[in-house]
Amino acid sequence: MLSKIIRVIIGILGFAVGMTTYISSARNFPILSFGSELYGFIGSIVIGLVIGFMFYILGPWIMNKSKKIAKDMDKEISKYPQTDIILGSIGLIVGLVIAYLVSQLILSLNIPIVGNLLSLFTYVFVGYLGIRIALKSKDDIFNLNKLTRLAPNKDKGTKKEKSIPPKVLDTSVIIDGRIAEICQTGFIEGKLVIPTFVLDELRHIADSSDDLKRVRGRRGLDILNIIQKELNIEVEISTKDFDDIAEVDAKLLKLAETLGGKVVTNDYNLNKVAQVQGVEVLNINELANAIKPVAIPGEYMIVQVVKEGKESNQGIAYLDDGTMIVVDGGKKYMGETIRVLVTSVLQTPAGRMIFGKPKAD
Repeated sequence: MLSKIIRVIIGILGFAVGMTTYISSARNFPILSFGSELYGFIGSIVIGLVIGFMFYILGPWIMNKSKKIAKDMDKEISKYPQTDIILGSIGLIVGLVIAYLVSQLILSLNIPIVGNLLSLFTYVFVGYLGIRIALKSKDDIFNLNKLTRLAPNKDKGTKKEKSIPPKVLDTSVIIDGRIAEICQTGFIEGKLVIPTFVLDELRHIADSSDDLKRVRGRRGLDILNIIQKELNIEVEISTKDFDDIAEVDAKLLKLAETLGGKVVTNDYNLNKVAQVQGVEVLNINELANAIKPVAIPGEYMIVQVVKEGKESNQGIAYLDDGTMIVVDGGKKYMGETIRVLVTSVLQTPAGRMIFGKPKAD
C-alpha cells in the first residue's frame, strides 16, 4: 500500500515538473504557446500529464534506485567521523545560502537558458566549496572551541576532561570469557561495542562440526549473554560493516578507528598490527601478567610438584594463576607439596616462568 502511495506521489511530482518546465520554456520561447495563453496552458497540462505518466510507470525503478543510492550513501557516510559529517553539513548549508544570493543576481540578468545553467553551476560549485572549507578548518574550529572552554577554568587546574572511548571486542576475548569478570570489577570504563561481523564469526564457530570449536563458540555466546543481561555496563551491537574489507581483524581495526575506540583482544598478532596502524589495544593477557604476584629471587613458595621437567631431575609446579615453576632437582618430589626457594624469574611475551630449587632441610 505504501509503495502505491509513493508511486502516485512520484507521478504527481512528474506532472508538476513537466508543467512548470513547459511554462518556463514558453516564456522564453513564445512559439511554444501558439500565440495564445489558453493554448499554452493546455499545452502545459498535456506535457505535465505525459511526464507524470512516465514518472508513474518508472515509479518502481525510481524507488529501487533511490533505496540503493540511500544505502550506498549510508555506507559511505559511516566511514567518516561524525564531526566531519556535521561540519560538512554546516559548510554545505552556508555555501547554498551564498549560492542562492549569487544566483539571484545571475537570474536578474534575464539571460535565456545560460542564466539557469550558470545558476545551477553556482549552487554546485559554492556548495562543494563550503564543504571543503569547513573540513579544512576543522582543526582551527576545535582549537578555538578548546580555548573558549579552557579560558574560564584557568583557576581550576590543568586537568583535561576526555570522553571515554568505546571498547570494541574481538572474537578471541569474548571466547576467553575473562572480559565479563573484568567488566564486573569496574576496570573497564565506557561502552562495549560488539560488531555484527564478530557475532557472525561466533555463530559460525558455535555451529562448527569440530567439538572443541563448537564448545568455544557456545561459550562465547554465553559470555555475551552475561555481559548484556547481568552486568551494569552499556553494550552496543554495531551494524557497521566494511564490504571492501574481507578479513574480520581488518574490519575490527577499521571500526575502532572510525569510532575513535580501543580494541580489546587476546590475539598477539592483532595486537601488533593494531600498534602499526596506530589503533589503541587493551590486551587481556598483558593485564593478567601485570597483576600476577611478584616473585622475588630469594623468597620461598609452597608448591606441589605435578610432573617432570624437560631437563634431568627437573620438576614442574604451577601457581593458582597458571604461572609455571621449574624446580631444579624436583623430580624426586613428584606429587608432594614442598617449599621452594626462588632463584630467578623469566618474563616473556607469552607469560612468566619462575625457576627455583627445593629448600634444604
